[in-house]
Amino acid sequence: MTSVARRVRSTVGRLHTDGRLAVLGAVAAGWLFVVGGRFLLPAVLPQVKTTFSVGNAGAGLAVSVVWGTYALMQAPGGVLIDRVGERLLLAGSLALTGVAVLAVAAAPTYHVFLVGCGLFGLTTGLYGPARGTTISRSFPGNDGTAIGVTLAAGSVGSALLPFLAGSLVGRVGWRLLLGVLVVPFVVVAAFAWRSVPARTVGGAAESGGSLLANVFAAVRIPAVARAVAAVTLLLFAFQGLTAFLPTYLVEVKGFDQATATGLFALLFLAGAGSQLLAGTVADRIGERWVLTVTAVVAVVSAAAIPLIDGVLVAAVVVSAVGTRLAMAPVSNAYVIDVLPPGVQGSAWGVLRTAFFLVSAGGSTFVGAFADRGLFDEAFLVLAGLAGLAALLYVRLPSRAAAKRTRDGSVR
Repeated sequence: MTSVARRVRSTVGRLHTDGRLAVLGAVAAGWLFVVGGRFLLPAVLPQVKTTFSVGNAGAGLAVSVVWGTYALMQAPGGVLIDRVGERLLLAGSLALTGVAVLAVAAAPTYHVFLVGCGLFGLTTGLYGPARGTTISRSFPGNDGTAIGVTLAAGSVGSALLPFLAGSLVGRVGWRLLLGVLVVPFVVVAAFAWRSVPARTVGGAAESGGSLLANVFAAVRIPAVARAVAAVTLLLFAFQGLTAFLPTYLVEVKGFDQATATGLFALLFLAGAGSQLLAGTVADRIGERWVLTVTAVVAVVSAAAIPLIDGVLVAAVVVSAVGTRLAMAPVSNAYVIDVLPPGVQGSAWGVLRTAFFLVSAGGSTFVGAFADRGLFDEAFLVLAGLAGLAALLYVRLPSRAAAKRTRDGSVR
């Protein structure tokens, strides 16, 4: 515990030298509730299934709708960064998400519930691209560390909110648990508006054709394409796994729901620690081996899920599963930095749409397997996908080499 506290103090000390801790605090707080709200849904899926009389495939579809609509907003959100700036997008996203959670909580039928899930995905989708570029611009010397702190806050939210939901859902119901989220979303929206500085944008806007051509050239940079392919595989696997892990632990392994959601929370706490460490390590030694090791651990942990037998083994396995979250700050910092500055926001948004849209199918994939009694086989397939990601990361060039290639191909 002492070493963890020392690491946190060291991280904060490095970031304090950039003089933008209020920006980091606002962005991280928003991400805590955006991601925490997203992962609260899997924690209450058993109750949602009962309310609307749907099976695992129907429940998985709801989670896929959240991720799919989130993905669809990444490209528009990225373009808007270069047009209206991050402050409006961050604050507006949080305020609109407050409305979306009320729509989900009040849904009278399954189909209306799906519409509410789509609205939640669309509104939170504006947050992701602006979150990354805000941190990258504010902490140019410590971008991996700062993004790691931000994503670790999201992991804490992913641990805390589902854990509270699993503990309280039997007493207050899933609708109230979702509905009360409107309060923190509105409060943090105001905090983001006050803390994130406005910046001059949209001075000499490119024509649509020129912008599209430059974005297309940017996303074809070999290092960017390789990193995005790997993160897509890991996200698909992670999405499928986390959407049904609490349900699997309850229905297949026989845990009670409070224990299952407690283990789910442990997954994200392990992820938070990994994100803090990975961003710092990558800033010092480079990205390739941090990402490769993370992917290898993802292979082993996904393959080990069917072997869970008892709480202690489950705690070890789900903690190992959580470490794959370490790839996010490292991969995000790498890709954003390698993208050409002139189309950074637009290209980053397009890439996020691509990898989140594909990964959104992970929950539907696992749900379809589960309805056929093939839960364990689904996890083994996900382990194989993580193995492919590891092979891609082994050949990832350094940032300097990637930028030299970029400057030779994007003019």
